[in-house]
Amino acid sequence: MADESQPCRASPRPLAGVLGCLTAACAPAVVLAVIGPPSIGPLLVVWSRTKGVFVVTALRQRMLEDLQIRNYAPGTVAAYIRGVAAFAKHFGKSPELLGPEQIREYQLHLIKEKGVSLSSYIQSICGLRFLYTNTLHLQIGIERIPLPRYEKKLPVILSPEEVGLMLVAPKNLGHRAILTTMYATGPRVSEVSRLKVPDIDSGRGVTWIRGGKGHKDRQTLLPPKLLELLRVYYRWKRPTDWLFPGEKPGQPISTKAIYYACKQAAKDAGISKPVHPHSLRHAFATHLLEAGVNLRTIQLLLGHAKLETTARYLHVADTAVRATISPLELLNPLDIVTGRQHLST
Repeated sequence: MADESQPCRASPRPLAGVLGCLTAACAPAVVLAVIGPPSIGPLLVVWSRTKGVFVVTALRQRMLEDLQIRNYAPGTVAAYIRGVAAFAKHFGKSPELLGPEQIREYQLHLIKEKGVSLSSYIQSICGLRFLYTNTLHLQIGIERIPLPRYEKKLPVILSPEEVGLMLVAPKNLGHRAILTTMYATGPRVSEVSRLKVPDIDSGRGVTWIRGGKGHKDRQTLLPPKLLELLRVYYRWKRPTDWLFPGEKPGQPISTKAIYYACKQAAKDAGISKPVHPHSLRHAFATHLLEAGVNLRTIQLLLGHAKLETTARYLHVADTAVRATISPLELLNPLDIVTGRQHLST
Protein backbone atom coordinates (compact mmCIF):
# COMPACT_ATOMS: atom_id res chain seq x y z
CA MET A 1 0.00 0.00 0.00
CA ALA A 2 1.05 3.60 -0.38
CA ASP A 3 2.20 4.30 3.18
CA GLU A 4 3.29 0.88 4.40
CA SER A 5 5.16 0.57 7.66
CA GLN A 6 6.11 -2.21 10.02
CA PRO A 7 3.10 -3.98 11.51
CA CYS A 8 2.11 -2.67 14.89
CA ARG A 9 -0.25 -5.00 16.71
CA ALA A 10 -2.61 -3.81 19.37
CA SER A 11 -2.46 -5.68 22.65
CA PRO A 12 -4.87 -8.62 22.80
CA ARG A 13 -8.29 -8.07 24.34
CA PRO A 14 -8.27 -9.12 28.01
CA LEU A 15 -9.62 -12.65 28.17
CA ALA A 16 -11.17 -12.01 31.57
CA GLY A 17 -13.78 -9.92 29.82
CA VAL A 18 -14.85 -12.64 27.41
CA LEU A 19 -17.85 -13.72 29.47
CA GLY A 20 -20.04 -12.31 32.20
CA CYS A 21 -18.52 -11.65 35.61
CA LEU A 22 -19.36 -9.74 38.77
CA THR A 23 -18.26 -6.33 37.55
CA ALA A 24 -19.97 -3.11 36.70
CA ALA A 25 -19.62 -4.02 33.03
CA CYS A 26 -22.15 -6.79 33.29
CA ALA A 27 -24.39 -5.42 36.01
CA PRO A 28 -27.15 -5.79 36.92
CA ALA A 29 -26.68 -9.37 38.09
CA VAL A 30 -28.59 -11.60 40.48
CA VAL A 31 -26.85 -14.03 42.83
CA LEU A 32 -28.92 -17.19 42.76
CA ALA A 33 -26.92 -19.39 45.10
CA VAL A 34 -23.66 -19.85 46.96
CA ILE A 35 -22.58 -23.44 46.45
CA GLY A 36 -19.54 -25.64 46.19
CA PRO A 37 -17.14 -27.53 48.45
CA PRO A 38 -14.69 -25.72 50.72
CA SER A 39 -11.69 -27.04 48.76
CA ILE A 40 -11.98 -24.23 46.23
CA GLY A 41 -14.00 -21.73 48.26
CA PRO A 42 -17.53 -20.46 47.70
CA LEU A 43 -18.86 -20.57 44.17
CA LEU A 44 -21.37 -17.92 43.20
CA VAL A 45 -23.94 -18.98 40.62
CA VAL A 46 -25.01 -15.72 39.02
CA TRP A 47 -27.57 -14.77 36.39
CA SER A 48 -26.39 -11.76 34.38
CA ARG A 49 -29.31 -9.89 32.82
CA THR A 50 -27.03 -8.37 30.20
CA LYS A 51 -24.99 -11.46 29.33
CA GLY A 52 -27.71 -14.01 29.92
CA VAL A 53 -25.43 -16.77 31.23
CA PHE A 54 -24.84 -18.43 34.55
CA VAL A 55 -21.37 -17.87 35.93
CA VAL A 56 -19.64 -20.00 38.54
CA THR A 57 -17.22 -17.26 39.37
CA ALA A 58 -14.40 -18.86 41.36
CA LEU A 59 -14.22 -21.91 39.15
CA ARG A 60 -14.59 -19.78 36.03
CA GLN A 61 -11.57 -17.73 37.06
CA ARG A 62 -9.44 -20.82 37.67
CA MET A 63 -10.40 -22.34 34.35
CA LEU A 64 -9.80 -19.02 32.60
CA GLU A 65 -6.28 -18.87 34.03
CA ASP A 66 -5.61 -22.47 32.98
CA LEU A 67 -6.68 -21.63 29.44
CA GLN A 68 -4.53 -18.49 29.42
CA ILE A 69 -1.49 -20.43 30.59
CA ARG A 70 -1.91 -22.74 27.62
CA ASN A 71 -2.38 -19.77 25.25
CA TYR A 72 -5.79 -20.79 23.96
CA ALA A 73 -7.40 -18.46 21.43
CA PRO A 74 -9.98 -15.98 22.84
CA GLY A 75 -12.75 -17.59 20.82
CA THR A 76 -11.94 -21.02 22.24
CA VAL A 77 -11.77 -19.60 25.77
CA ALA A 78 -15.19 -18.02 25.36
CA ALA A 79 -16.71 -21.23 23.96
CA TYR A 80 -15.25 -23.48 26.69
CA ILE A 81 -16.29 -21.26 29.58
CA ARG A 82 -19.73 -20.70 28.09
CA GLY A 83 -20.16 -24.48 27.77
CA VAL A 84 -19.13 -25.13 31.38
CA ALA A 85 -21.42 -22.34 32.60
CA ALA A 86 -24.35 -23.93 30.75
CA PHE A 87 -23.45 -27.31 32.29
CA ALA A 88 -23.49 -25.80 35.80
CA LYS A 89 -26.76 -24.01 35.07
CA HIS A 90 -28.43 -27.21 33.90
CA PHE A 91 -27.82 -28.95 37.24
CA GLY A 92 -27.66 -25.88 39.51
CA LYS A 93 -24.44 -27.18 41.05
CA SER A 94 -20.72 -26.69 40.81
CA PRO A 95 -19.14 -29.04 38.24
CA GLU A 96 -16.88 -30.32 41.02
CA LEU A 97 -19.97 -31.84 42.62
CA LEU A 98 -20.97 -33.55 39.38
CA GLY A 99 -19.59 -36.73 37.91
CA PRO A 100 -19.65 -39.06 34.90
CA GLU A 101 -23.36 -39.83 35.16
CA GLN A 102 -24.32 -36.16 35.11
CA ILE A 103 -21.95 -35.55 32.20
CA ARG A 104 -23.59 -38.38 30.28
CA GLU A 105 -27.05 -37.04 31.13
CA TYR A 106 -26.01 -33.59 29.90
CA GLN A 107 -24.65 -35.00 26.65
CA LEU A 108 -28.00 -36.66 25.97
CA HIS A 109 -29.75 -33.41 26.89
CA LEU A 110 -27.72 -31.50 24.30
CA ILE A 111 -28.40 -34.09 21.60
CA LYS A 112 -32.01 -35.10 22.22
CA GLU A 113 -33.65 -32.09 23.86
CA LYS A 114 -31.72 -29.06 22.67
CA GLY A 115 -30.74 -30.53 19.31
CA VAL A 116 -27.53 -28.51 19.14
CA SER A 117 -25.33 -28.62 16.06
CA LEU A 118 -22.40 -31.02 15.95
CA SER A 119 -19.87 -28.18 16.22
CA SER A 120 -21.61 -26.68 19.27
CA TYR A 121 -21.84 -30.11 20.87
CA ILE A 122 -18.15 -30.79 20.34
CA GLN A 123 -17.21 -27.39 21.81
CA SER A 124 -19.27 -28.12 24.94
CA ILE A 125 -17.68 -31.54 25.41
CA CYS A 126 -14.16 -30.22 24.81
CA GLY A 127 -14.80 -27.57 27.46
CA LEU A 128 -15.87 -30.21 29.98
CA ARG A 129 -12.86 -32.35 29.11
CA PHE A 130 -10.55 -29.42 29.74
CA LEU A 131 -12.27 -28.52 33.00
CA TYR A 132 -12.11 -31.97 34.54
CA THR A 133 -8.63 -32.79 33.25
CA ASN A 134 -6.73 -29.52 33.67
CA THR A 135 -8.63 -27.44 36.24
CA LEU A 136 -10.35 -29.83 38.64
CA HIS A 137 -7.86 -32.71 38.16
CA LEU A 138 -10.59 -35.19 38.98
CA GLN A 139 -10.16 -38.86 38.26
CA ILE A 140 -12.73 -39.06 35.48
CA GLY A 141 -11.37 -41.11 32.60
CA ILE A 142 -11.42 -39.14 29.38
CA GLU A 143 -13.25 -42.06 27.78
CA ARG A 144 -16.17 -41.22 30.09
CA ILE A 145 -16.55 -37.91 28.21
CA PRO A 146 -16.54 -39.23 24.63
CA LEU A 147 -16.50 -37.10 21.52
CA PRO A 148 -18.86 -38.01 18.66
CA ARG A 149 -17.72 -39.25 15.31
CA TYR A 150 -17.00 -36.36 13.02
CA GLU A 151 -19.19 -36.07 9.97
CA LYS A 152 -17.00 -36.32 6.91
CA LYS A 153 -18.93 -34.00 4.66
CA LEU A 154 -17.31 -32.55 1.57
CA PRO A 155 -17.64 -28.77 1.25
CA VAL A 156 -19.82 -27.22 -1.41
CA ILE A 157 -17.49 -25.69 -4.00
CA LEU A 158 -18.29 -22.62 -6.07
CA SER A 159 -17.23 -22.68 -9.71
CA PRO A 160 -14.90 -19.92 -10.98
CA GLU A 161 -17.86 -18.42 -12.81
CA GLU A 162 -19.95 -18.32 -9.64
CA VAL A 163 -17.10 -16.73 -7.72
CA GLY A 164 -16.77 -14.09 -10.42
CA LEU A 165 -20.46 -13.25 -10.17
CA MET A 166 -20.19 -12.99 -6.38
CA LEU A 167 -17.20 -10.66 -6.42
CA VAL A 168 -18.84 -8.09 -8.67
CA ALA A 169 -22.29 -8.29 -7.04
CA PRO A 170 -21.80 -5.99 -4.00
CA LYS A 171 -22.43 -2.30 -4.63
CA ASN A 172 -20.30 -1.46 -1.60
CA LEU A 173 -16.62 -1.19 -2.57
CA GLY A 174 -15.53 -2.33 0.87
CA HIS A 175 -17.55 -5.53 0.58
CA ARG A 176 -16.11 -6.22 -2.87
CA ALA A 177 -12.60 -5.71 -1.45
CA ILE A 178 -13.21 -8.07 1.48
CA LEU A 179 -14.72 -10.88 -0.60
CA THR A 180 -12.05 -10.54 -3.28
CA THR A 181 -9.33 -10.67 -0.61
CA MET A 182 -10.83 -13.87 0.74
CA TYR A 183 -10.88 -15.58 -2.63
CA ALA A 184 -7.49 -14.24 -3.76
CA THR A 185 -5.57 -15.11 -0.58
CA GLY A 186 -7.57 -17.89 1.14
CA PRO A 187 -7.70 -16.66 4.77
CA ARG A 188 -10.17 -17.66 7.43
CA VAL A 189 -12.91 -15.09 8.04
CA SER A 190 -11.40 -14.16 11.42
CA GLU A 191 -8.05 -13.60 9.72
CA VAL A 192 -9.34 -11.34 6.96
CA SER A 193 -11.32 -9.27 9.46
CA ARG A 194 -8.14 -8.55 11.42
CA LEU A 195 -5.88 -7.62 8.53
CA LYS A 196 -4.01 -4.37 9.06
CA VAL A 197 -2.84 -1.90 6.44
CA PRO A 198 0.86 -2.94 6.70
CA ASP A 199 -0.13 -6.58 6.16
CA ILE A 200 -0.53 -5.78 2.46
CA ASP A 201 3.16 -6.00 1.57
CA SER A 202 3.33 -4.81 -2.03
CA GLY A 203 7.13 -4.66 -1.88
CA ARG A 204 7.40 -8.41 -1.39
CA GLY A 205 4.19 -9.18 -3.22
CA VAL A 206 2.62 -11.04 -0.29
CA THR A 207 -0.22 -10.70 2.19
CA TRP A 208 0.74 -11.28 5.82
CA ILE A 209 -1.64 -13.24 8.06
CA ARG A 210 -0.66 -12.34 11.62
CA GLY A 211 -1.67 -14.41 14.61
CA GLY A 212 -3.73 -16.92 12.65
CA LYS A 213 -5.04 -20.20 14.01
CA GLY A 214 -2.59 -21.57 16.54
CA HIS A 215 -1.16 -18.04 16.94
CA LYS A 216 0.95 -18.54 13.82
CA ASP A 217 2.01 -15.97 11.24
CA ARG A 218 2.19 -16.86 7.57
CA GLN A 219 2.46 -15.35 4.12
CA THR A 220 -0.05 -15.83 1.37
CA LEU A 221 -0.64 -14.45 -2.11
CA LEU A 222 -1.03 -10.84 -3.23
CA PRO A 223 -2.02 -11.06 -6.91
CA PRO A 224 -1.83 -7.88 -9.02
CA LYS A 225 -5.62 -7.73 -9.54
CA LEU A 226 -6.18 -7.75 -5.79
CA LEU A 227 -3.48 -5.13 -5.19
CA GLU A 228 -5.09 -2.86 -7.78
CA LEU A 229 -8.49 -3.22 -6.10
CA LEU A 230 -7.05 -2.62 -2.62
CA ARG A 231 -5.30 0.54 -3.78
CA VAL A 232 -8.59 1.91 -5.10
CA TYR A 233 -10.27 0.85 -1.85
CA TYR A 234 -7.49 2.49 0.19
CA ARG A 235 -7.87 5.82 -1.59
CA TRP A 236 -11.63 5.67 -0.96
CA LYS A 237 -11.69 4.45 2.65
CA ARG A 238 -8.33 5.75 3.92
CA PRO A 239 -7.97 3.12 6.67
CA THR A 240 -5.26 3.95 9.21
CA ASP A 241 -5.00 0.79 11.30
CA TRP A 242 -7.37 -2.05 10.45
CA LEU A 243 -7.57 -2.62 6.71
CA PHE A 244 -11.31 -3.24 7.01
CA PRO A 245 -12.49 -1.11 9.96
CA GLY A 246 -15.79 -1.82 11.65
CA GLU A 247 -18.57 0.49 12.74
CA LYS A 248 -17.06 0.93 16.21
CA PRO A 249 -14.05 3.29 16.21
CA GLY A 250 -10.76 1.45 16.57
CA GLN A 251 -12.31 -1.97 15.93
CA PRO A 252 -12.09 -4.19 12.83
CA ILE A 253 -15.12 -5.30 10.89
CA SER A 254 -16.91 -8.15 12.64
CA THR A 255 -17.01 -11.65 11.23
CA LYS A 256 -20.81 -11.41 11.40
CA ALA A 257 -20.76 -8.39 9.09
CA ILE A 258 -18.58 -10.30 6.62
CA TYR A 259 -20.97 -13.24 6.82
CA TYR A 260 -23.95 -11.08 5.93
CA ALA A 261 -22.05 -9.35 3.12
CA CYS A 262 -21.14 -12.75 1.68
CA LYS A 263 -24.70 -14.09 1.90
CA GLN A 264 -26.08 -10.96 0.26
CA ALA A 265 -23.51 -11.12 -2.54
CA ALA A 266 -24.44 -14.74 -3.27
CA LYS A 267 -28.12 -13.82 -3.30
CA ASP A 268 -27.54 -10.86 -5.63
CA ALA A 269 -25.45 -13.08 -7.90
CA GLY A 270 -28.31 -15.60 -8.17
CA ILE A 271 -26.33 -18.44 -6.60
CA SER A 272 -28.58 -21.08 -5.07
CA LYS A 273 -25.81 -23.05 -3.34
CA PRO A 274 -25.39 -22.56 0.42
CA VAL A 275 -22.67 -19.89 0.60
CA HIS A 276 -20.76 -18.49 3.57
CA PRO A 277 -17.34 -16.77 3.89
CA HIS A 278 -15.52 -20.10 4.23
CA SER A 279 -16.90 -21.03 0.79
CA LEU A 280 -14.41 -18.58 -0.74
CA ARG A 281 -11.56 -20.26 1.16
CA HIS A 282 -12.76 -23.65 -0.11
CA ALA A 283 -12.92 -22.27 -3.65
CA PHE A 284 -9.43 -20.78 -3.33
CA ALA A 285 -7.93 -24.15 -2.38
CA THR A 286 -9.91 -26.23 -4.86
CA HIS A 287 -9.29 -23.96 -7.83
CA LEU A 288 -5.54 -23.88 -7.07
CA LEU A 289 -5.50 -27.67 -6.90
CA GLU A 290 -7.35 -27.95 -10.20
CA ALA A 291 -4.83 -25.55 -11.73
CA GLY A 292 -1.99 -27.91 -10.82
CA VAL A 293 -0.62 -26.29 -7.65
CA ASN A 294 0.85 -28.97 -5.38
CA LEU A 295 -0.83 -29.88 -2.13
CA ARG A 296 2.07 -28.82 0.11
CA THR A 297 2.01 -25.26 -1.29
CA ILE A 298 -1.74 -25.04 -0.72
CA GLN A 299 -1.24 -26.27 2.84
CA LEU A 300 1.20 -23.43 3.52
CA LEU A 301 -1.11 -20.84 1.98
CA LEU A 302 -4.10 -22.04 4.03
CA GLY A 303 -2.12 -22.36 7.26
CA HIS A 304 -3.10 -25.97 7.89
CA ALA A 305 -1.01 -27.70 10.55
CA LYS A 306 -1.52 -31.12 8.94
CA LEU A 307 -1.33 -32.08 5.30
CA GLU A 308 -4.26 -34.46 5.86
CA THR A 309 -6.51 -31.45 6.42
CA THR A 310 -5.55 -30.00 3.05
CA ALA A 311 -5.83 -33.39 1.36
CA ARG A 312 -9.63 -33.35 1.65
CA TYR A 313 -9.65 -30.97 -1.30
CA LEU A 314 -8.46 -33.88 -3.42
CA HIS A 315 -11.98 -35.23 -3.06
CA VAL A 316 -13.66 -32.10 -4.40
CA ALA A 317 -11.19 -31.05 -7.09
CA ASP A 318 -13.09 -32.53 -10.01
CA THR A 319 -10.63 -32.27 -12.91
CA ALA A 320 -10.04 -36.03 -12.85
CA VAL A 321 -13.72 -36.72 -12.28
CA ARG A 322 -14.81 -34.73 -15.31
CA ALA A 323 -12.23 -36.53 -17.47
CA THR A 324 -13.48 -39.98 -16.46
CA ILE A 325 -15.82 -41.79 -18.85
CA SER A 326 -18.86 -43.39 -17.25
CA PRO A 327 -19.27 -47.14 -17.89
CA LEU A 328 -22.70 -46.30 -19.28
CA GLU A 329 -20.98 -44.81 -22.32
CA LEU A 330 -19.19 -48.11 -22.95
CA LEU A 331 -22.42 -50.04 -23.52
CA ASN A 332 -23.94 -50.64 -26.93
CA PRO A 333 -25.89 -47.63 -28.20
CA LEU A 334 -29.00 -47.23 -26.05
CA ASP A 335 -32.16 -45.28 -26.45
CA ILE A 336 -32.99 -45.10 -22.77
CA VAL A 337 -35.83 -42.70 -23.35
CA THR A 338 -37.82 -45.23 -25.42
CA GLY A 339 -36.35 -48.35 -23.82
CA ARG A 340 -34.82 -49.82 -27.01
CA GLN A 341 -31.35 -51.23 -27.50
CA HIS A 342 -29.60 -50.97 -30.85
CA LEU A 343 -27.36 -53.97 -31.37
CA SER A 344 -24.18 -53.36 -33.31
CA THR A 345 -23.60 -55.54 -36.35
